[in-house]
Amino acid sequence: MPNPIIAELTRGGIVESRHTGAYAVVNRNHETVLSGGDIAAQVFPRSAIKAFQCLAMVESGAADRFGFTPEEISLACASHHAEPEHVRVARAMLMKAGNDETLYECGAHWPDAPLALRELARSGGEAGAIHNNCSGKHAGMLALSRQLGIDPKGYVKREHPVQRAIAATIGRYCDCDPDQLPCGIDGCSVPTWAIPLRNTALGFARFTDPADAAAQRIINSVRAHPLMVSGSTGFDTQLMTAVPRVFAKGGAEGVHCGCVPHAGLGIAIKCDDGAGRGAGVAFAAVLAKLDVWTPAELKIIKDFAHKDLTNCNGLQVGDIHAAAL
Repeated sequence: MPNPIIAELTRGGIVESRHTGAYAVVNRNHETVLSGGDIAAQVFPRSAIKAFQCLAMVESGAADRFGFTPEEISLACASHHAEPEHVRVARAMLMKAGNDETLYECGAHWPDAPLALRELARSGGEAGAIHNNCSGKHAGMLALSRQLGIDPKGYVKREHPVQRAIAATIGRYCDCDPDQLPCGIDGCSVPTWAIPLRNTALGFARFTDPADAAAQRIINSVRAHPLMVSGSTGFDTQLMTAVPRVFAKGGAEGVHCGCVPHAGLGIAIKCDDGAGRGAGVAFAAVLAKLDVWTPAELKIIKDFAHKDLTNCNGLQVGDIHAAAL
């Protein structure tokens, strides 16, 4: 059976585009409590699992050794927009661990935030790896390399001890063997493994365990500093600011994952055509189907399952909304 429609875009009173996909909600007892579509399909989670990449660093003792603050731990889980606060925090992480920008292997790109991009260009500056939206994650990986006492050169390679530690963490939480899964190269050059969607949701369910001190530290850091995660205009930052009991992280190619810590639930969504616009509203709609919210929280979450679309003149031309899941 094909995957169901999870989001629709309207214009002129009719549906202009439809997005199909799959979604899974799993609890810590490995039970699937809500699902749609092919949740056994292997999906590259991309940046949606940065929390697990950060977890390997925190569990190693690097965060304690180098005195990483909650703000810095939050940035290690981020796909930030290179706003000034993001760049400041990434540089602080590098300095604390005895690293510098020349060690980055994530590649350079201009800030995603339009104002930050204009300011950098106006000042005569150049785009650098520090502006890469994964620079916080990579600062954490470089710190992990220092903690392991190994040469950071090549830390993005699949066989490097940093990536082996991350693979082990992903395998432990998602109940899979990364060595047996398809492996690709992510946009920032690190490995990305194609994990069954249900297993990714399971990993996030396990991430909610109150006895897991490292995971709880990450959850609390992100809650305290959601701005670090996706910038001032990002979906995840706005959702987690409005409803702090949500933990959310999007990834490239229409993946959205997260968890509901107080309910012990993990969530994973994949939009078949790779559209993040579809995955975001569907993620909110799946959250809204869970009977774990206060009435006020539920109202806000439902608002995130719908977004008005405007043109360059500010005219509302349609909307994008979650389909009936």
